[in-house]
Formats: sequence, structure tokens, C-alpha cells
Amino acid sequence: MRLLHPDGTVVHLAYCTNVHPAEDLDGVLAQLARHAEPVRERLDAPVVGVGLWLARDAAAALAADDGAVARLRRELTARGLEVVTLNGFPYRGFHDPVVKHAVYRPDWTEPERLHYTLDLARVLAALLPDDAAYGSVSTVPLGWRTPWTAARADAAARTLDTLADGLADLAADTGRTIRVGLEPEPGCVVETTAEAARHLSRVDTDRIGVCLDACHLAVGFEEPAAALARLEAAGLTVVKTQASCALQAADPSDPATRAALSRFAEPRFLHQVREQGEPPRAVDDLDTALAGALPGRAPWRVHFHVPLHADPEPPLTTTRPELRATLAALLGGDTARTAHVEAETYTWGVLPEDRRPQGPGALADGIAAELAFTRDHLISLGLKEVAP
Repeated sequence: MRLLHPDGTVVHLAYCTNVHPAEDLDGVLAQLARHAEPVRERLDAPVVGVGLWLARDAAAALAADDGAVARLRRELTARGLEVVTLNGFPYRGFHDPVVKHAVYRPDWTEPERLHYTLDLARVLAALLPDDAAYGSVSTVPLGWRTPWTAARADAAARTLDTLADGLADLAADTGRTIRVGLEPEPGCVVETTAEAARHLSRVDTDRIGVCLDACHLAVGFEEPAAALARLEAAGLTVVKTQASCALQAADPSDPATRAALSRFAEPRFLHQVREQGEPPRAVDDLDTALAGALPGRAPWRVHFHVPLHADPEPPLTTTRPELRATLAALLGGDTARTAHVEAETYTWGVLPEDRRPQGPGALADGIAAELAFTRDHLISLGLKEVAP
């Protein structure tokens, strides 16, 4: 889906396919037919954007085979789908029974992360619509915070320099601009926009910026306008934003609230928790917080991506107001401060059982509702939906 900002910027709206398990090209092609095309049909849209997640093996196979990339592009076109962004955060195995900290490996000290990201950039350059201004790839915010030493920081900085050189070479070869956005996330080396400004001060800002995830921003109790001002003061652009909502508990000491929260403690993904304060108190997973690691005297926000348009079981709420504020800060002013918006609720399959979609049709309904919610909010900010 495309929307036109009053300043003339075409804003691309997509949903992220990391919600679907696929480790190879056949799996990716199958999910286009099984999930993505039905989403487009429910929206009655001529074209819908998909933010593809290509696991390591799929990315390597595509980067080495122009024919396979051409096949993927034909399938996308035939199904009314387009790609301007890729999710390069999970490396592989994102739907394993237990993911947790494994999602942060390899990190930016390891050559495997560089090779994977450059493969994604090559594939994306070939998939981009001819009229797209640029493509974006989101990635790990350097790595998990421990262990992180000065030597590891230097290694990551050198690797990001090599990444920038590779992206520049790709632009020279293809005429297409691909930008990589490091995605601040709770618990990582780069958790907040202040840490992004500090740790990314040396990067080539023409090639590397930030992927701003609205859930992560809210979990850290960051105010969106101030966060954007902080990034801009550091010369960092938002190459992509992820439209996402966190789980929120106003009174985590309340027994009914704790019972409701316990239904979201599940074994696959890490669900970092922050308790409001200056600075927020932090633990690395929801079960740890519920076991007493946080005092529970102030509101909690939980890194659990919940549907954008739907409310959880009371007394829980979501950070939907913060998502609206983030989109307004990015796209509600005279100038568009990003051109890529990706709905990224990858947790449909681990929601409390009575809230999970039952079958691909119900999942398509949910994803389409999220995209419709995001589109309608962008329109309320003054953007206009346009045909490709």
C-alpha cells in the first residue's frame, strides 16, 4: 500500500512476513499464496506491501541465483505484492520452539551478520519496484548487551564500515540505494535512541540509520517527538519504522493484572519488561518480572508485540496511543521523516490460546485489520492513499 505525504514523499506501508515460518525459497513462495495474497484481497487493494523475512539460507540462495530472484519477483507481481523493505534481524530459526536470546546472534562483531545483510541488500535491490526511492533492511542493534567490551565495540564499528562500503558498491553496480537500519531493542547494546546516538556516531549516515520500532520505543518509556529530535541531532535518519504495540499493565501489583499477564509468559520469544521510572527498572523476561524481580509499584510495559487494532484482556491495555504518537511525530508534520512503515506483529501464534487466529484465514483477517488501522491513521495525519 502506498500513501502520499503532503511534501510529496511516497510512504510505503507493508506487513512483516516474519510472522510466517519459512527457511527457504519454497517456503517464502508458499506464504505469498497462503497468507500475503489473501491479506491483499481482504483489503481490496491493487497492491499490498510485504516486508519479507528471508532466513539466512534463503537469502544466500537468492543472492547467488539471479533466476531465483526473478522467479520471486514474478510471484510477487502476479499476486499484487511489492517489496521495499526486508527484516534482517532474525538470522534463522525464528519459529523454533525456543528462540529467546538466539535471535541476537550472530551480532555485528561476527562476519556472518555482515555477509547475511549484504546478501539481503543484493536481493532487495533486484526486488525493488522501479519507482521506489530506496530499499531498507532492519537489523540487530549491534548485539545483546552482555558480553559487550571495548574490543567488541571496535570490531562492530569496523564491520559497519565494511557494510557501508558494500552498500555503496551495490548502489554503483545497480543504481539502487539500500539503507540499513539498526533497531534499538530492550536489553541490547543499543536499547534507546540516546544509545543509538552514542554508539552509531561513526557510521556512514548515507547508508546506515535507525529502524524505529514503536513497541520498543514505548517499552523504554521514550517520548516519540523527543526521541526523533535526539536521532536527528546525531545525524541519524529513520530508514524504516515498525508499527507495533507493547503490552501494558497499569497496576502490576493487582492480582487480576498479574493473572492476565501470566497468560503472555511463553517459551519462544524474549519478553523484556520495564517498570516506569527514571530510569525505568528492567528485567529480561516476563516470567522473571512476575516472579518478583520488579517491585510492581509503577506501570509495566512488556516487549510482547500485540495486535495494533485490538485490545487484550482487561485490565491489560496496549501502547496504541504511543504508536499513534510515533506515527504522528514521523509523518504528521510538514516533512516526512521516514518513507517505510511496516506492521510487525510476529507473535500471533504465541498469543493466549483463546486470542490466537485459528487457521490462515483468521490470520489474514487480523493482519489486514492491522494494515487498515495503520492506513487509516496515516490518512488522518494528512496522507492520501495512492495507487502504484
